[in-house]
Amino acid sequence: MNPVEIENKWISDTAVKIVRSKLVKMNSVDQTEDLKAFERRIMEYISFLQPSTSRWRIILIIVSVCTATGAWLWLMDPNTSREPFLKSLWLHPFFTFSSVILILLFFAGIHKRIVAPSIIVGRLQTVLEDYNMSCDESGRLILRPRPEN
Repeated sequence: MNPVEIENKWISDTAVKIVRSKLVKMNSVDQTEDLKAFERRIMEYISFLQPSTSRWRIILIIVSVCTATGAWLWLMDPNTSREPFLKSLWLHPFFTFSSVILILLFFAGIHKRIVAPSIIVGRLQTVLEDYNMSCDESGRLILRPRPEN
């Protein structure tokens, strides 16, 4: 079989499974396996985001500390109040450079990268509410009892 035939067979097999799942009610074992696979995928994705989130947090902390230190040195300099603003910034390149870097990081979306896992979890919780489920910060599913009608 060539790759196109393999792909077409996979697509048709998948379509048959979807049609069967719509026509035939899934048993509890299949449902459990699907939920476990879904939970594993969520946990895998959230754990994939954690290292990059930690790196961005460290970068933000370092640049923030540099900016705060530079601001302290800039404000404590007795010549700052006597010099024009732009000249004062020119005389304090550490503060100027770190401030520009901090602003560029926020324009690049560092704040979104830092909270990405919690954004994803929040959206998942919103979607899972319709199915009487939720998830914790690590992606583990929380099954809730069915509401009594």
